[in-house]
Amino acid sequence: MERTLSIVKPDGVSKNLIGEVIGRFEKIGLRVVGLKMIKLSKAGAEGFYAVHKERPFFPSLTEFMSSGPCVVMVLEGENAISRVRETMGATDPAKAAEGTIRKAFASNIEKNIVHGSDSPESASFEIKYFFNSLGICERDS
Repeated sequence: MERTLSIVKPDGVSKNLIGEVIGRFEKIGLRVVGLKMIKLSKAGAEGFYAVHKERPFFPSLTEFMSSGPCVVMVLEGENAISRVRETMGATDPAKAAEGTIRKAFASNIEKNIVHGSDSPESASFEIKYFFNSLGICERDS
């Protein structure tokens, strides 16, 4: 079983898409094993996205991610990372495949509703950024 982190970003929360996003992940057979709503500070967003610190979009990304509540979740299942990324669609909603979350709901490349870990290494870092062992529940089914 593989675990990954996904975030319903502030635009997804403000559009009342929390249930829609979770439902799409559950529909493809992934299980939610950790879930909470948070409000990132600017410093918290900068720490989470530190890997992008030198990129030109870093200031606007961290400003956006600290602009309102987010829902962070740990998802578990076979090939969870790749399945979440496929379900989300391309970062740029204009390039996302039909039927993906971003194609259906995202406004632009930055306000794109949802985040998902892109590798086992990033999933490990990202899950630990938001969850300790008490925040993740083992599930049999």
